[in-house]
Amino acid sequence: MLRFAARAAAVAAAVALAGSVALADDTKLKVKEGDKFPNVELKAAQVDKLAGKKAGDSVSIADLKGKTVVVFFYPRALTGGCTVESCGFRDQVKAGLPKDVVILGASNDGTELQQKFIDKNELPYPLLCDTEFKLIRELGIANAEKATAAKRVTFVVDKEGKIAKIYDKVTPASHPKEVIEFVKTLK
Repeated sequence: MLRFAARAAAVAAAVALAGSVALADDTKLKVKEGDKFPNVELKAAQVDKLAGKKAGDSVSIADLKGKTVVVFFYPRALTGGCTVESCGFRDQVKAGLPKDVVILGASNDGTELQQKFIDKNELPYPLLCDTEFKLIRELGIANAEKATAAKRVTFVVDKEGKIAKIYDKVTPASHPKEVIEFVKTLK
């Protein structure tokens, strides 16, 4: 009986270790500037703000070819830093973006919570819903401290679908302006 218990404990430890190794891999950035942005289809709240999309449609980077796309990931809708950052992008949109620039917020929140976030803060752009962590895992931006959230990372994707810039050190209040200033330098 003691041998069985020891074996069971060893198996449980191996399974736990394997799970933590897989999670650890998802917390390390898996893409670099110049790489193609992963083409993962996701549901989005307010997806109808994108040309050719209607409520309930999914969206992927391939749908936005020919446009410069800013995808900013945040840990959780309706929280402090995420609201500051999202409203900063809202204000940049209101101030006017260069032609053919699309802003997308993204987290692992569902469409209902994302829509509440949009409504409460009058956000004029879609919010991606990566509830199954598909894109978060492919990018390697799972939050190590909060395993149920993404890291705060922004990707600028060029008109060909390649990553032009990665921001992995983000200050929510100043970041949106910094990103738009970079976007204005792209052709």
